[in-house]
Amino acid sequence: MSTAKTYAPLTPAVLYILMALAGSEKHGYAIMKQVEADSEGKVSMGPGTLYGSLKRMLESGLVAESDKRIDPDMDDQRRIYYMITSSGKQALEAELERYRRVVRLTKRHASGASLAAYGTN
Repeated sequence: MSTAKTYAPLTPAVLYILMALAGSEKHGYAIMKQVEADSEGKVSMGPGTLYGSLKRMLESGLVAESDKRIDPDMDDQRRIYYMITSSGKQALEAELERYRRVVRLTKRHASGASLAAYGTN
């Protein structure tokens, strides 16, 4: 029996937020800009989606508020910085592994190897 925690599939918003935070702590606007950059402009996350997702992610322990500020003299003290937690990293890795499995399966289907397994050739 595995002792690893099982994570449910992540919504696209949560996936992109966790990926944005995987590299460094960020405030909300920086997360939105990182999501836009990571998705090559295909995902534009508005404040409602971002902060609604962050609220749920805080409650579930995937992210936490950071006390750290990049430069207190240059930064707005009202900005809240977020960081990915160890649970968030595990959830992100579990989601990325799901994607890797889908890619492997798709490659097998495309090569015809899986058709033989089903007795259809």
